[in-house]
Amino acid sequence: MADNESRVTEINIGQEMRTSFLDYAMSVIVSRALPDVRDGLKPVHRRILFAMNELGMTPDKPYRKSARIVGDVIGKYHPHGDSAVYETMVRMAQDFSYRNMLVDGHGNFGSIDGDAAAAMRYTEAKMSKISLEMVRDINKDTIDYQDNYDGNEQEPVVLPSRFPNLLVNGAAGIAVGMATNIPPHQLGEVIDGVLALSKNPEMTVPDLMEYIPGPDFPTAAAIVGRSGIKRAYQTGRGSIIIRANAYIEENNSGKQSIIVDQLPYQVNKARLIEKIAELVRDKKIEGITDLRDESDRNGMRVVIEVKKDANANVLLNNLYKQTALQTSFGINILALVDGRPQVLNLKQCLNHYLEHQKVVIKRRTAFELQKAEARAHILEGLRTALDHLDAVIDLIRGSETTDIARTGLIEQFSLTHEQAQAILEMRLQRLTGLERDKIEQEYSDLVERIKELKAILASEERVLEIIREELTEIKEKFNDERRTVITAGENQIEDEDLIPRQNVVITISHHGYLKRMPIDTYRSQRRGGRGVQGMGTNDDDFVEHLFTTSSHQTILFFTNKGKVYRLKAYEIPELQRTAKGIPVINLLQVEKDEYISTVIPVEAFSDDAYLFFLTKQGIAKRTKLSAFSNIRKGGLFAINIRENDELYGVRLTHGDESLILGTKQGISIHFREEDVRFMGRSATGVKAISLSADDEVIGMDIADEEKDVLIVTDKGFGKRTPIHEFKMQQRGGKGIKACNLTERNGSLVSMRCVSDDHDIMIMTIQGVLIRMQAQEISKLGRYAQGVTLIRLAEGEEVSTVAPVETPEDEVDPDDSDQQGAEPEELPEEGEESGEAQDPDPSEE
Repeated sequence: MADNESRVTEINIGQEMRTSFLDYAMSVIVSRALPDVRDGLKPVHRRILFAMNELGMTPDKPYRKSARIVGDVIGKYHPHGDSAVYETMVRMAQDFSYRNMLVDGHGNFGSIDGDAAAAMRYTEAKMSKISLEMVRDINKDTIDYQDNYDGNEQEPVVLPSRFPNLLVNGAAGIAVGMATNIPPHQLGEVIDGVLALSKNPEMTVPDLMEYIPGPDFPTAAAIVGRSGIKRAYQTGRGSIIIRANAYIEENNSGKQSIIVDQLPYQVNKARLIEKIAELVRDKKIEGITDLRDESDRNGMRVVIEVKKDANANVLLNNLYKQTALQTSFGINILALVDGRPQVLNLKQCLNHYLEHQKVVIKRRTAFELQKAEARAHILEGLRTALDHLDAVIDLIRGSETTDIARTGLIEQFSLTHEQAQAILEMRLQRLTGLERDKIEQEYSDLVERIKELKAILASEERVLEIIREELTEIKEKFNDERRTVITAGENQIEDEDLIPRQNVVITISHHGYLKRMPIDTYRSQRRGGRGVQGMGTNDDDFVEHLFTTSSHQTILFFTNKGKVYRLKAYEIPELQRTAKGIPVINLLQVEKDEYISTVIPVEAFSDDAYLFFLTKQGIAKRTKLSAFSNIRKGGLFAINIRENDELYGVRLTHGDESLILGTKQGISIHFREEDVRFMGRSATGVKAISLSADDEVIGMDIADEEKDVLIVTDKGFGKRTPIHEFKMQQRGGKGIKACNLTERNGSLVSMRCVSDDHDIMIMTIQGVLIRMQAQEISKLGRYAQGVTLIRLAEGEEVSTVAPVETPEDEVDPDDSDQQGAEPEELPEEGEESGEAQDPDPSEE
């Protein structure tokens, strides 16, 4: 019992967990996931190449079964699963994975379509020609060795790597708490960078980029812009955009096709084609009539046939946007430096490689020097023997044993043990005059060689010269053309280029469904028409916001809670006229009880522009537009909203405007913008109008003397009233009457300022939309009830009104719905009584 107790050690479980996890993390970092900065290899890659070299699987030998290689690797050096080793070897043999393949594969080693390689028992492999440069001089004491996992074998700590493999072939790996993603590069360019740095160690990263302009992927394609490359090379981290090589081909009938013959690095062609097909099926991309893969052993060719009436360039840009035809590659140059993970810039990578090569050259030189000196030492003994040939022969002949002869030679001619042994082993043919001359010549050459080797070891510059010579030799032998094109940053695909420039209509339903449509989706109709179906909705949903803008402007979304979000207009999906739309929550991070109250298109966030806020309870605030230039993805609070109040709307102003607003009960107020001082985003605001019970704000616009005030009721009646009929007042008053409301024409739903050049879009809660010219709407006084603008079915009501500045649209004369009787006008009441019927405005 005492024995058992003595074998139990109490430990702190927290401390043990920390220690064990740290050990595990370091094992993954150092022994599995990250490449060494010197040879650019992870342990598994290094072990595969070393095992193949030890097995004699050189390029001049026949292929050997992959299973043989994998078995040797896992049996001697890599104590992990055979699939991990084989999959690594497969990648090393794929011309679409490695820029310069390190394994020469024979058989099915997979495809760019994602097809897996055949089983290792079927495929064969050997070292590629360039991989010989990875192990060149490995037997000349150029690198250190360490015990393998069971201590029965020795494996290299690092390979000599006579070319900069870390950058040439790149690396990718995920460790614990860190990851590396190094892109491949063009061999000749990287070597040129190393050569330049060896001559001028003071070079900067921009200087080196004159030799190494950027990554060079095995699948070619194009890198868009240089800023990401520069950032990655300077800091070790960055992101680049890779775009497929595609061009537009036109056949004899004039039909266009998009041809893709190069894909971004690591993009699966088969999945890409499936993705394009899905987008076409879901109508997210339109204009494609056929999609086929015509790739063969001569190269890649994906054909995308385009409809005759579609713009092939716009379609291609959309494909870049929505598919893997354009991808981003996150560069993270993380490698092991002296066994520790370190993020490196371009210069550091090349410097570490140069230092490694210096060590390799010095160790190789020292090894060769040792061999040369040892041989020279032997030759010196042979020369001594030849100079005293008769005496040596007599001594050997007179000796009873080899040991006695050796001892005699050592003592009589002052030789070493090795020299004496070499004399004893010398063949008689070496005694001929010709052989004697060869010995003298060999000795003379060795003396010169020893002198040269010592000079190399004594001079750093001589070492660098050798590195340059050997790198130049490798470049001349293995260099090829750059594959990946680097396009100028100005040509970078911006979102504005993804769709044609056009005016668009954007609608948002009550339940938060959003969509974008071209403005010419709707033809202009005469007032009183039945309209066309503008949006598909559920029975309990209706269109709440409708506005027009350019497809290139920034859209600010203000919610009832006073928050603001932003999108580009083109980021809103373009859908059919009758489509329901997609939920706003898919594009904006709005909360469950939050909905969009106002949308404003913005050209630029300048300091001389303001946003004028108005709540349903008549509270107003003015804030500089520039305060909203940086809006987080999760939105930004734009105004502090009081309890039981909501944000009604926001208008973009320039500081010297006047504003007119209207209420549900037909009251309006007109005041100067300066009456509301500008405040910060967190402010609540001041009173703009004093409301009566059960009344709320339903309209606000910037007053313009050249425009009229358009008033529309929920029962489809409306009118235009000249702006001068709305006298200027102080903010905070009760306002004046804007429209005479009865049970027949209902309550106000909209008050906007319009001109004759405007078209008016009116949408009902059922989604029926009518578009008419503003000049067709009668001009009536403030006390008029209005005229019929849209005939409504029973139970139908107007929900949204929006002016559209598109005077070029033509009226369709054949629209039968427009050709009916002239719509009725309601009588104006109290038109002649002027201001007498206005309630007295109260001061704030």
